[in-house]
Amino acid sequence: MSDDALVIFTPSGKRGRFALGTPVLAAARSLGVDLDSVCGGRGICSKCQITPGYGEFAKHGVTVSDGALSEWNAVEERYKSKRGLIDGRRLGCQAKVQGDVVIDVPPESQVHKQVIRKRAEARQITLDPSVTLHYVEVAEPDMHDPSGDFERLSNALRDQWQIDAVRADLSVLTTLQPILRKGEWKVTVALHRIDDADVPRIMHLWPGLYEGGIYGLAVDLGSTTIAGHLCDLRSGEVLASSGLMNPQIRFGEDLMSRVSYSMMNKTGAAEMTAAVRAGMNTLFAQISAEAGVDQALIMDAVFVCNPVMHHLFLGIDPFELGQAPFALATSGSLHLTARDLDLQLHPSARVYLLPCIAGHVGADAAAVALSEAPEKSKDLLLVVDVGTNAEILLGNTEKVLACSSPTGPAFEGAQISSGQRAAPGAIERVEIDPVTKEPRFKVIGSDLWSDEDGFDTAIATTGITGICGSGIIEMVAEMRMAGIVDGPGLIGSPEQTGTARCFKDGRTHSYLVWDGTADGGPLITVTNRDIREIQMAKAALYSGARLLMDKFGVDKVDRIVLAGAFGAHISPKHAMVLGMIPDVPLDKVTSAGNAAGTGARIALLNRAARAEVEYTVSQIHKVETAIEPRFQEHFVNASNIPNAVEGFPNLFSILTLPDVNFNTGGGGAEAEGGRRRRRG
Repeated sequence: MSDDALVIFTPSGKRGRFALGTPVLAAARSLGVDLDSVCGGRGICSKCQITPGYGEFAKHGVTVSDGALSEWNAVEERYKSKRGLIDGRRLGCQAKVQGDVVIDVPPESQVHKQVIRKRAEARQITLDPSVTLHYVEVAEPDMHDPSGDFERLSNALRDQWQIDAVRADLSVLTTLQPILRKGEWKVTVALHRIDDADVPRIMHLWPGLYEGGIYGLAVDLGSTTIAGHLCDLRSGEVLASSGLMNPQIRFGEDLMSRVSYSMMNKTGAAEMTAAVRAGMNTLFAQISAEAGVDQALIMDAVFVCNPVMHHLFLGIDPFELGQAPFALATSGSLHLTARDLDLQLHPSARVYLLPCIAGHVGADAAAVALSEAPEKSKDLLLVVDVGTNAEILLGNTEKVLACSSPTGPAFEGAQISSGQRAAPGAIERVEIDPVTKEPRFKVIGSDLWSDEDGFDTAIATTGITGICGSGIIEMVAEMRMAGIVDGPGLIGSPEQTGTARCFKDGRTHSYLVWDGTADGGPLITVTNRDIREIQMAKAALYSGARLLMDKFGVDKVDRIVLAGAFGAHISPKHAMVLGMIPDVPLDKVTSAGNAAGTGARIALLNRAARAEVEYTVSQIHKVETAIEPRFQEHFVNASNIPNAVEGFPNLFSILTLPDVNFNTGGGGAEAEGGRRRRRG
């Protein structure tokens, strides 16, 4: 023991004594230190770079002398001269222990790297993908040992990587022999493993040492849009993100209309399945081209989607989801091949679908739960994934409840007279002067307000084209704050509101936002039907949240997270004025961006997260809004702006709403918005 040297690894803090001459990589493996290596310690992949520390380390109780590691050798010199090596770095497979030493493993040399997430409050992702690379040297065939090439490859993986058994697709076996011979019996193997108990499957072989990339896709398949993130499975980096409209929209804008199409047309479900898979392949080609990545090197994919999308993507008729008890064909997670789903990826690419929570609460809600972890929250957290079908989670360390609410596509600009998708030229921010009733706005593509100098020049290429989802929310809320719309949702007349921007439009009134007709542009208005569409959508959203609060036995929540790509652009104040979300202090409302997509990315990059979300889903209590009698009661109350019966003390501590009612047919102080009230 006296001849053994103390080796301390940072940042893990793991330590042990090793015989002099032990390679640092071997010491790291012995202690379970996270030190990467693709070549198995042959000095050719450079993944095992380490930085030795010299001098006195009082914290560790050790002094490291200059000769603590073996001298710089020819392999390291060759690597540094060809590819470069940061001064002070050594290759862990070449440097041997000669004395007590402290060794730092830099982040890029760790197998299970921490992948940084942009949101500071969210946990980091530990990189542990299901596809990994392993370089091996295979014994050549021998007349005296007549084993197959695959068997000798398996033996090499066992001896050099301690991988006891492997499987291979036929497509791998058909290319095995020429690749082995081209690489002179040295090959890099891509292995796919579901979990540690699974027998790994060989997905691909490269002759010699392969140092290129392997890639994966995290895909959020929504009713209206499909969003994809292309990730490097070796670094965890997101190389490109892109999205497109779900081509199923032509069969119906909302989920139930697509279920109806399936019911009414014998080949309806098959048509929608073919459409969404074709859309997927279009997206994959687009995102691969953007990143400059060969589509055939995408070896793993994770999908999240709502139950109807889930079934149609898999080729399952969603008929049963259109009627009580809303039974899923399967609610569990699925491990499939890309070929099963007609996806144009690597020939052996694997696909993982997160589990669904219930008949109307899908794998997208499961992904949100994985991303936002309400079950780990000490305070009561409400997570709202705002979309065509809103998924809502409420929970803390005690329990988690979930439901979905059919909000429809109004929040995304659909079914709104001047509504459109979020694109350059769309109005996204709005302010209305409560005295003059004049609007000012921002459009996507410009940082200037419409009443600022230079606005016309800034929008010269895009123009003003319509109102997107976040814009319509702010528009209706601002109209309510300015006294243009009353609590029940009626737009007042010019006499009642004091502005000519309100004009007679059939049996009701509309509000003029922008008249671009003189220049060949659109006439952008907000009609009373638009107000109704937003009322219906926000009432469904609020009612779902309120129903979960009833089930939890509470009248308030501590925090609200707005999820969804659209949720990232919602103003908390305007959402609360509308009555979309329960009353909380505004600083307790945050955005998670596309949390479902983030959950898919976590599951793509970390195998353990898949088991975690499967367990979490099994513990979530599902609430079916369609059969809850109080849902309709909450819905009626929530149709008012912000609500007919609920108090909003936090909101009304910072603003007042005009106490107007335009269904009286008269003018007067009340109708003019002269009298305001403070509620609380």
